[in-house]
Amino acid sequence: MVEINPDAVLQFIDVTVRRGSATLLDKINWTVEEDERWAVLGPNGAGKTTLLQIAAAQMHPSAGEVYVLGEKLGRVDVFELRPRIGLASSSLADRIPGGEVVRDVVVSAGYSVLGRWREAYGRLDVRRAVGLLDRFGVGQFSERTFGTLSQGEKARVQIARALMTDPELLLLDEPAAGMDLGGREDLLRRLTRFAENPEAPASVLVTHHVEELPPGITHALLLREGTVVASGLAKDVLTDDSLSETFGLRLTVERSHGRWFARAALG
Repeated sequence: MVEINPDAVLQFIDVTVRRGSATLLDKINWTVEEDERWAVLGPNGAGKTTLLQIAAAQMHPSAGEVYVLGEKLGRVDVFELRPRIGLASSSLADRIPGGEVVRDVVVSAGYSVLGRWREAYGRLDVRRAVGLLDRFGVGQFSERTFGTLSQGEKARVQIARALMTDPELLLLDEPAAGMDLGGREDLLRRLTRFAENPEAPASVLVTHHVEELPPGITHALLLREGTVVASGLAKDVLTDDSLSETFGLRLTVERSHGRWFARAALG
């Protein structure tokens, strides 16, 4: 039996999610500590997004226990818990009004709302929002509307929004998806710099590609068909055998200057 870790930022104990006859996650055990940077990888349909929705307190499991920032899902007011979690995901981007000013997309995170209504934001809030946009390379778009941005620019704005409340847990769902090579490399450089800050929150980054992992990732969780293939230190998990089993294809994995690369094995 898995013991509850009261100091963990995130803990899943035998977590299962079912939808009709389909099992999206099957008895997942996973713990994230305060000083850890996790990557979650797997093919389409592996359960990555479901895992992140539970971690973000946006979904409850069908069975098992989930503890987020020391609070047990099902026994905590999620509306009080969610502001402590920074989340950036494509599903969230789809809910942001296209006519919303980019600066307001970020600053409204302080009220845990999407779309500015009658909230009054202070000068310090606006200054922090613009500073975060600058940090992720989209400060020049602060007065633009969200709907006019590219997919990559929207992802950067979402990361700034996710950090607006100074969260204790940061969750990034495929932040580099849709970016060209230059945009991806620039974002990874900025995420690496952010992660190097000892005061940065524990983080979980979901992706399909090891090439999208910034240096500084400490741990990795591999999922296939809702089950854990491997979990632990990145150097022990991101191996030829584990990634080959995860993606159902013989892969060769290399690491250079803190970055990971994978390709199909020859022969």
